[in-house]
Amino acid sequence: MKFISWNVNGLRAVVGKDFAQSFQQLDADFFCLQETKMQEGQLDLQFPGYQSYWNYADKKGYSGTAIFTRRQPLGVTYGIGIDEHDHEGRVITLEMENFFLVCCYTPNSQDGLRRLDYRMRWEDDFRAYLLRLDQQKPVILCGDLNVAHEEIDLKNPKTNRQNAGFTDQERQKMTQLLEAGFIDTFRTLYPEQVTYSWWSYRFQARQKNAGWRIDYFITSSRLQPSIVDAKIHTDIMGSDHCPVELLIK
Repeated sequence: MKFISWNVNGLRAVVGKDFAQSFQQLDADFFCLQETKMQEGQLDLQFPGYQSYWNYADKKGYSGTAIFTRRQPLGVTYGIGIDEHDHEGRVITLEMENFFLVCCYTPNSQDGLRRLDYRMRWEDDFRAYLLRLDQQKPVILCGDLNVAHEEIDLKNPKTNRQNAGFTDQERQKMTQLLEAGFIDTFRTLYPEQVTYSWWSYRFQARQKNAGWRIDYFITSSRLQPSIVDAKIHTDIMGSDHCPVELLIK
């Protein structure tokens, strides 16, 4: 099975930049999107053979997630069941026969870390949600998790320390998640590979490859023997993020 995750930074914009071609080229069983930035009815996007599920933020033009799937889920859940977190369209969970697939767009701590306290509450509540799922069946979590976990995961760790996405607090929450029984699939397979998934639109960051790896596939540890590969598609354009991939047998 092939899984793709992509923060499209505005789906209506990326649809005008060969999105359909990239979608077909990647040929995934599950295609998860973050930061769709749209409301219901603003775009009729369908692909033959796929069903789609959408979670919209209350606020227009903000956040939002979607999943296209070739496989019929047993159930679909939107959000994590906590009102404080469930108005920004950040999470969709598909229950499949042998696993849960969770598509997530983690809140950004923002400039001046003005949302860091909220982010810490989100991290604890979201981890608890994943652990409840994991008690039932293995979990495959994907999305823009808005953190570069280790120094290898961004171009300039020293100058970015304590900036949003690379605070000690955010990194520690990722460590806690992994220690709770999950693995970062790409880093598990490629412990020393330097590849990024997001580049600022400023300073020609993508051309200079001054990026961050903040898009992940995190799975329950017990799925590790089933993992075939994890990839980062740096050649696919259209957003300031590129798609990431997980292959499971």
